[in-house]
Amino acid sequence: MFTGIIEALGKVTNLSKEGTNITFTLTCPFTNELKIDQSLAHNGVCLTVIDIKGEEYSVTAIDETLKKTNLGALTVGSKVNLERCMPANGRFDGHIVQGHVDQTGIVTNIIEQDGSWLYDFEYSNYGQNVTVEKGSICINGTSLTVFNSGINTFRVAIIPYTYEHTVFHTLKIGDIVNLEFDIVGKYIKKMITL
Repeated sequence: MFTGIIEALGKVTNLSKEGTNITFTLTCPFTNELKIDQSLAHNGVCLTVIDIKGEEYSVTAIDETLKKTNLGALTVGSKVNLERCMPANGRFDGHIVQGHVDQTGIVTNIIEQDGSWLYDFEYSNYGQNVTVEKGSICINGTSLTVFNSGINTFRVAIIPYTYEHTVFHTLKIGDIVNLEFDIVGKYIKKMITL
């Protein structure tokens, strides 16, 4: 389980195709603390560390993951939001995040507003995915609070710290982001529609 509090930015140093899978090699500030078989969220996608060599580590994404997330668009040099699993005795700072992306969304507007940024997103209408005003959403692995929740649209506000220390400073209008909707909201919607 994750909390959506980004620990660091990773940088893609190599990609290699193996059939329909892609193995990503990255560097990050805590590579020396990683272990083989460890789960690590990459832009909100839980992937298993399969190799560690010096300052670099590798993870593999299968075809299904590549189709349902934005990982297939990564190139050498891409920045990636990283979060290790929450330790059992750790603080719960964000919200419950599984590392299972529900779908992608698109950045439809970015507004700089007196030292912070407003980002608007749109997503396709399918499944049990909903946002609610002041509810939680995970965007590229980052736990955020929703406002201006509409039908398949919502807005979030980004403070300078989050802007600088996550991939938000790299996003442009039209970019695809990974969305994991609040697990509690998904369960409630499922129960109501049964």
